[in-house]
Amino acid sequence: MSAEPDVTLQQLDAEAAQAAIEPLCDLLLDCVDGGASVGFLAPLSRAKALAFWGKVVQGVADGERWLLVARNRQGRIDGTVQVLPAGMENQPHRAEISKLLVHRRARQAGLGAALMRAAEALASQRGRRVLVLDTATPEAERLYRREGWQFCGSVPDYALMPDGALCATSFYYKLTSPAT
Repeated sequence: MSAEPDVTLQQLDAEAAQAAIEPLCDLLLDCVDGGASVGFLAPLSRAKALAFWGKVVQGVADGERWLLVARNRQGRIDGTVQVLPAGMENQPHRAEISKLLVHRRARQAGLGAALMRAAEALASQRGRRVLVLDTATPEAERLYRREGWQFCGSVPDYALMPDGALCATSFYYKLTSPAT
């Protein structure tokens, strides 16, 4: 596994996110087809994937989420992650990391770690020093632990895997230093 994948990491504004909606759908469909527990049951329809990304684009436009993508040398989107700043006035220092997706063709090359570091840096630059996330897959848990995330606990039968089987969900946090 390489330390740094040969990709370009980019934050998308709403216009760029809208322009990328089709490849983002392809990415989500690949991940769900591959068994990733990211909130959807298989088979995921393209229409449902488009509706999801439409809501993401709106969230980006409204400032409710920050969207990062990783593009390979050919410009194809091979990964993405979202940062959701907490919306409550007593939590201006917190954000959630959500929907880390890496296409199966690009896995095991350090792309997930690069996206996580970029998401953490973005959150820190914007004053978000307490980060949280949840996951239901052992591969993701290994990545998060390698990246310094702290395990909080696990809730049994919290969600369904894409095949409909119940699964536990594990919760993690990471404290970052805000940019000075």
